[in-house]
Amino acid sequence: GDALQQDAKRIADKTGIRLWGPNCMGLVDAGHRFVFSTVTPSIWDTGLTFGNVSLIAQSGMLAGAFLIDLMSHRTMGISKVCSIGNKMDVDENDLLEYLIDDPDTSAIGLYLESFTDCRRFMALSRGTTKPIVILNGGKTSRGAAAALSHTASLSANGVIINGAMAQAGIVKADDFYQLTDYCKTLGIYPEIPPQNGNRVAVLTYTGAAGIVSTDIMDEHGLVLSKLNAATLNELKTVFPEWMPPSNPVDMWPAIILNGSKKVYAKAMEAVCADPGVDAVFVHCFAGGFSLETDLEMMAKTAEKSGKPFFCWISGERERVYEFQLAAQRLGIPVFREILRAVECIGMLLNRPLINKMKEPSNAAEEIPKISADSRLDILRSGKGPLDEYISKKVLAACGIPIIEEKQVTSLDQALQAAKIFGFPLVAKGNLQGVSHKTESHLVQLGIVSEETLEKAVENLQQTMQGRGSILIQKQVQGKIELMAGFIRDPQLGPCVMCGLGGIFSEALNDTVFGIAPLMMEDALNMIDRLKCQPILDGYRGFDPVDKKAFGRILISLGDLGCAYPGIREIDINPLIIHKGKPIAVDGLVVLSED
Repeated sequence: GDALQQDAKRIADKTGIRLWGPNCMGLVDAGHRFVFSTVTPSIWDTGLTFGNVSLIAQSGMLAGAFLIDLMSHRTMGISKVCSIGNKMDVDENDLLEYLIDDPDTSAIGLYLESFTDCRRFMALSRGTTKPIVILNGGKTSRGAAAALSHTASLSANGVIINGAMAQAGIVKADDFYQLTDYCKTLGIYPEIPPQNGNRVAVLTYTGAAGIVSTDIMDEHGLVLSKLNAATLNELKTVFPEWMPPSNPVDMWPAIILNGSKKVYAKAMEAVCADPGVDAVFVHCFAGGFSLETDLEMMAKTAEKSGKPFFCWISGERERVYEFQLAAQRLGIPVFREILRAVECIGMLLNRPLINKMKEPSNAAEEIPKISADSRLDILRSGKGPLDEYISKKVLAACGIPIIEEKQVTSLDQALQAAKIFGFPLVAKGNLQGVSHKTESHLVQLGIVSEETLEKAVENLQQTMQGRGSILIQKQVQGKIELMAGFIRDPQLGPCVMCGLGGIFSEALNDTVFGIAPLMMEDALNMIDRLKCQPILDGYRGFDPVDKKAFGRILISLGDLGCAYPGIREIDINPLIIHKGKPIAVDGLVVLSED
């Protein structure tokens, strides 16, 4: 099969013909009613709804499944479905470039298991304001067990791809239905919200659903809007005196008093007029309890206010389906699960931040540049892992702040270093090829006197058995330990990593990857995506971290890796935060063996 595919490609290359596939379902264009696919043209009899969302799927069967699912439920309009299979010629970048310019496409969703040229994919994504959603399959470990550095061992499971997609402003989905629901939402609201707000008004007919919504919103970084006095006064006109309204707005007592249509209308008008509301989440019921709603009225109210409007629907099966169809016609995102609705609200309200990642930094930063330095000569002549002392000389040549240290081979030299630095000190064994020094008993901390220094040197000499050297360092105090690194990925090339460091770096796995070279805005966005973010901002007495200083380290690592293709990995762990500034107390540079 592969031989036949290559033969076909060679013939096509000679003639200039473009080939689609193989191992795919082809193309369906709903707008022009073209079916270039093994999917029978009779799909039109089952009612594929034309819309503004286009899908690209590397899987052939998945594309067919998308079509059948969307046709039978009719809850999302489709412009084009492109099944690309093996991508021997036409690939995801060709189609993405086309769909970005396609006037019938407002949002693009992709399922991909590999990238033909991920950097081109990123460039195309960063060059458009059209929303792009991706579900990336095949995120398995790639030889992490053989990695020498923390950075490389943490680079498995698609984290590099995730970092690249975030850097390009692409929305990431975790499953097939989340992909289609995100696309449905973005097809309805393709424009970027005017500001990055996370305040939601919840209108519900049951207090329980309001409580559950609040809990899920909190888990997804959304907050309940604090309704202003004018909004509350408007709501009071339909609420009984014994129940003052609040957010979530539990409308059931008001519905009993005034009927569902009047209460839904008044509540919708009130919260949409509130400047403290960024989105409205309405709970509806179809098929009983006298909870009829005027969807068209609510849609017009939301549209007039410019605020996104989402629905959660429950009730009788047939009535729910009718409600979904009506919502689809009116351009209302409607969901059967509160969780999925909240995910889509959060995704939409986060778009200004996601889109900001596409913008290059305009700030005039003092970013260290990689210039000629004799300390970098080893990067052209060396092979394999460099020892810590040489590695840190390389990093220092790039402007990365390094701990003060002396390389010694005897106790007398260690004592001389102690006179220069003073106590407390750290003594470390410096052996080429040893990256995890703590596990190898090559780190002696808390040296506070000449006697403890003598004991530490003796212990290291016994462990090292005459090999290598000893590093005497000032012991820097800091509550926070971070890490930074570089890896050359086979798909994406030079990549930079930042994360929570120290001995628990791999256990906690709080890391973010970005694609080099980096702008300052890229570096700051990477830092802001770390889960330990509250700590970096000065949580509970911690010194706030100078993020720009940390960002300059990330930029320098990326620039160094781009300038010297022989670098395979770089690891700085830990970066101790001392008085808010990061200082590298350990470092490892791994060169190619070629």
